[in-house]
Amino acid sequence: MNKEPIKKNKKFNWFKKNNPKSPSGGYGFGWFYFFLYAAVLFFSLFLNPISNLKETSWSVFEHTMLAQHDVEKIVVVNKETAEIYIKKDHLEDPKYKEILKGKFSSTDGPHYFITIGSVEMFEEKVQKAQMDFSQEDKIDISYENRTGWGNILSWILPLGLFIFFWLFLLRRMGKGKNTGSSLFNFGKSTPLLTEKGAKSSVTFNDIAGLKEAKTEVMEVVDFLKNPETYTKLGAKIPKGVMLVGPPGTGKTLMARAVAGEAQVPFFSMSGSEFVEMFVGVGASRVRDLFKKAKEKAPSIIFIDEIDAVGRSRGKINAFQANDERESTLNQLLTELDGFGPNTGVIVLAATNRPDILDKALLRPGRFDRHIYLELPTKEERIEIFKVHVRPLKYAKTVDLGTLAALSPGFSGADIANMCNEAALIAARKKKKEVEQSDFMEARDRVVGGIERKSKIISQEEKTIVAYHEAGHAVASWYLKNVDSLVKVSIIPRGKSLGSAWYLPEERQIVTKSQFMDQICASLGGRAAEEIIFGEPSSGALDDLEKVTKQAYNMVSYYGLDEEVGPISFYDSSGQNERILGKPYSESMAQLIDKEVRDLVTTAYEKTKNLLLEHRDQLEKLAQMLLKKEVVEKEDLEEILGERGVEILVNPKE
Repeated sequence: MNKEPIKKNKKFNWFKKNNPKSPSGGYGFGWFYFFLYAAVLFFSLFLNPISNLKETSWSVFEHTMLAQHDVEKIVVVNKETAEIYIKKDHLEDPKYKEILKGKFSSTDGPHYFITIGSVEMFEEKVQKAQMDFSQEDKIDISYENRTGWGNILSWILPLGLFIFFWLFLLRRMGKGKNTGSSLFNFGKSTPLLTEKGAKSSVTFNDIAGLKEAKTEVMEVVDFLKNPETYTKLGAKIPKGVMLVGPPGTGKTLMARAVAGEAQVPFFSMSGSEFVEMFVGVGASRVRDLFKKAKEKAPSIIFIDEIDAVGRSRGKINAFQANDERESTLNQLLTELDGFGPNTGVIVLAATNRPDILDKALLRPGRFDRHIYLELPTKEERIEIFKVHVRPLKYAKTVDLGTLAALSPGFSGADIANMCNEAALIAARKKKKEVEQSDFMEARDRVVGGIERKSKIISQEEKTIVAYHEAGHAVASWYLKNVDSLVKVSIIPRGKSLGSAWYLPEERQIVTKSQFMDQICASLGGRAAEEIIFGEPSSGALDDLEKVTKQAYNMVSYYGLDEEVGPISFYDSSGQNERILGKPYSESMAQLIDKEVRDLVTTAYEKTKNLLLEHRDQLEKLAQMLLKKEVVEKEDLEEILGERGVEILVNPKE
């Protein structure tokens, strides 16, 4: 008994789904415009008097009508057409019966019309045709100027269509939440507004680590919730908070958490949304944004990637007649701490390039607080892993502490990517849970790229790669200041043909001896090629690039060279980037080049001597790599002896 009603409901639902209403809630103005246009077209066609007449030619008119004395009168309309009236008593003639069949026809006329070229020629033709007529039978021509529906619509209709098209276009442009897309809102800002009381998917509980940064940001949120706690002591809340840190450290996530916790209106925009090719639009949008925020004060404004508009003003912009970015920055500086009051509005901003920001933007009174979000430590990485494995179905054997130890230098975004890659790998293998091995494989893929086992290389090249990677392994194994070696592989991964994986220590300070040992380990591959094959190859390009940069940093930045002395040419402000030349003399440049060359050469000779001393172990390890392709730490200890028990990974190709 219940089957039939269910079928009816299904049909009804199907009908509703296939007959949706317009997004605006009704059927819109589209149908109204259509019927209006149809009505105008109908009146123009059926109420035009000429449309009821039958056109005839001059020869028929002359020989059939005029010669037979059937014409009662002729009326020339607007000097374009001649209307012909047939005498009523002649309409009974069979040749005129067809003109009375029309729906709008009448015996009064007019009954026919002729299109004339010019009035003078038409009159001349009529006079010639009536030369033999008596004076009483001759027909006079009268003239009329008419303004009918046809004439009116001939210019109203195109204009109406043009207006209708633009109204339709502007209506479409003005639709949606983004009011800035409308032509009339060109100078308006388009912030994403999170209203008071709105639930956010991100809170401070979703931010792992960053304890100091959360404390400072939460103080701003607490002030907005309980301002009397601070104001009764005469304290003033900072007007601006600048979030600074490398990409992926959680600057935008922190702002999203503030939006969820603040319980006040939250306006968020990107710095690039202020910049336009039209002069004055950026400044207008800044004014409009702060106007909206003041209307809903207390409120928070968040500007992501503020370096898009906050670049330092200087001589480099002096050659431009009008820089839109600079005028936008000037307006932003005025709104932050200008002559007018800015009560109840707090500005958050995020950037990963604080060195290029204008100094006026960072002074006290504008962005009072600078919160630095650095790469997480091991303990913070454990907390971040706990956040990102929440949505995953992972095995109980997964050790988050080991994963944190195996991911030094990873940002929060890197860890999120690693967890997602592990889930994808487990799903690809049809597993029911994400296991520890999946996380390890995901880590290798994030750091070094995907394995390219299908890449075909010759046996000769494979042998060179094996000895190259063995050279890195042996050199680093016997250099005490080099990170602990974990794994060596000659399987192509990413752009590299092989890689040696290390467990880097999280150092804040690096000594000269540590720098030298790292350079020696990087040169191990090239030195092994020269020892075994008698000549190096191009495979050490990446190693040489790293070594050269590291050596120049030691000499010109860290002051670790005895000849150059304790001098640093490092520019933390970024001002020297605008200078075409070097910040030192030509003689100093030659000295720096000489010391860098001597430093690298000394390290290379030290590495060659070390490998020659342990050549037997070098060859054993290379042969094992050719056989197994991947050598783990246990195999390394079997060949090279025990070095120490440690874990992790970062590849050096």
